[in-house]
Amino acid sequence: MRKQYFILILFFYSLTIMSQASVAGKNILVVYGGWEGHKPEIFANKIASWLKEKKANVTLSQSTSSYIDNALMDSLDLVIQHITMSKISGEESAGLRKAIASGVGLAGCHGGLGDSFRNDTEFQYMIGGQFVSHPGGQIKYKVNILDKTDPITRGIYDFELTSEQYYMHIDPMIEVLATTKFSGENDEWIDGVEMPVVWKKIYGKGRVFYSALGHSEDIFEISEAWDLMTRGIEWAVK
Repeated sequence: MRKQYFILILFFYSLTIMSQASVAGKNILVVYGGWEGHKPEIFANKIASWLKEKKANVTLSQSTSSYIDNALMDSLDLVIQHITMSKISGEESAGLRKAIASGVGLAGCHGGLGDSFRNDTEFQYMIGGQFVSHPGGQIKYKVNILDKTDPITRGIYDFELTSEQYYMHIDPMIEVLATTKFSGENDEWIDGVEMPVVWKKIYGKGRVFYSALGHSEDIFEISEAWDLMTRGIEWAVK
């Protein structure tokens, strides 16, 4: 009986390991810039440091011109972007979307992916959502883990933080992993609205992961927020 129990535990452990792709040996491009309020360089260096610890091959770029470097884009397994607002050319946007549709993964957080290139609706179509407001600015709110069985969220429980509670326009096809509920304290007409915070989706053959958490570096000192980000990256990688 004990032997059967051990085999069962080993089986489920193996499933967990296999469900999360390792970033070791993967070619990952981290592109950052845009509004300085989100400290893009700090985020880029933090995530690049973690990736290098995991033995990934990391390229850092401060320009969306990387998206039209065909040799670079063809070599990638994943793009991580942290560019709030700013602008992107039609050619650069098409280069990124072509890579993701072909199977390269895409991951990012907060305004670095959910509020990039406000003039580019095709980019927003790929991401699955777009920031429109954060009523009250920095407030205390709760993140509710919706899907407790997904490899990205497994073992993570509901938690609270003080940051910007993003109100977003979203694509109904996203697979929502975590949500937050608005109180209506700042804008009474949104009282009770449940908003996606973390999601994943498919774009062509590529995997897209997004977390609305990450306004400042201290947010990733919250273990749940950091685990969601890093597990999302591992899921999205080609």
